[in-house]
Amino acid sequence: MARTKEFDPDAALQSALELFWRRGYEATSMADLVEHLGIGRASIYATFGNKHELYLKAMDRYAETRDPGLLAELSQPGPALPAVRTVVRRFAAEAASPEDRLNGCFVTNTAAELAPHDRAACRRVEISWDHVEMPLHSALVRARAQGELPADRDPRALARMLFVLLQGLRIVGKASDDPARVRDAAEQALRLLD
Repeated sequence: MARTKEFDPDAALQSALELFWRRGYEATSMADLVEHLGIGRASIYATFGNKHELYLKAMDRYAETRDPGLLAELSQPGPALPAVRTVVRRFAAEAASPEDRLNGCFVTNTAAELAPHDRAACRRVEISWDHVEMPLHSALVRARAQGELPADRDPRALARMLFVLLQGLRIVGKASDDPARVRDAAEQALRLLD
């Protein structure tokens, strides 16, 4: 007869995500996970696999729950550039926010820590980045078609520039105590849309 789990796997995965997000992959040991999740090592392995597998599952969870409104926000009918500006300013505000800045973005953190040498993590990072860049590109294509953006502007290149800016805002915001750095950078980038 199979034993029932004495913990909620969904809650445990969320708790693991929060620990990895706060500490990073390398700085989080299995002992840390056992203590933080309040479940035994064998239960972690049986439910999630090894630490790396648990981390990847945490990345998947983050991808499911992070900023689900971005596509909707950028695809509203009407003028597109105001929505793009709102998104960039929101990312800057989050990057400068005392509550959000210390953890940074889980995907951005993973890109810096694991993506250069971890294919599975890198694939997830790329997918996540596509989910930011593609809606930006679509909004900028729409903006150009509606006459909001000059015809000689390349929506793909602008979307990539804004995407890279958003990632940079997250890194700088995490490390800097000066919120003006991210706000000023965001506003300068937005001038390129005029």
